[in-house]
Amino acid sequence: MQALQAAAGVLVSVLLTTACAVQMAQPGMSREDVISRFGAPSRVLPLGAGTRLQYSGQPAGQTAVMVDLDAAGKVVRAREVLTLAEFSKIEVGKWTRADVEREFGRPARIDRVASWSGDIMNYRWHDAGADKLFWVYLDAGNVVQRTGQGFEFREIRIRRKDDN
Repeated sequence: MQALQAAAGVLVSVLLTTACAVQMAQPGMSREDVISRFGAPSRVLPLGAGTRLQYSGQPAGQTAVMVDLDAAGKVVRAREVLTLAEFSKIEVGKWTRADVEREFGRPARIDRVASWSGDIMNYRWHDAGADKLFWVYLDAGNVVQRTGQGFEFREIRIRRKDDN
């Protein structure tokens, strides 16, 4: 039970950090201010003439916040990207795994199935009151060939007193 409470505490901390990043990282803030307020990003990427700080709640959370900095290290914009509007920007046949990870961060998990020859990237997100998954299907060359979405059904295990 203590392990479950500790894991829940970590999850809440990650969710609050990513939610705050969207609300609090304002244009003009310095990189140092962002990191001191929201902690170390899950990933830092070069972005054109600037840098992107990724604050991802994956694999357990359902958020991913991108904080884009200009060449001087000042915030240009901060936004939650695990949304239908953002997922709709993916261009089938053009985007690669690197493009998807740059825009959405690392996925919650990567699956393989017999009916598909490449990897399937899974992103956990929340939309219209429902827990969802967004799938990005890559071919053997890591180019996006299709996308899809569906509901995430979590397994609920009820433990009885007499269970060991």
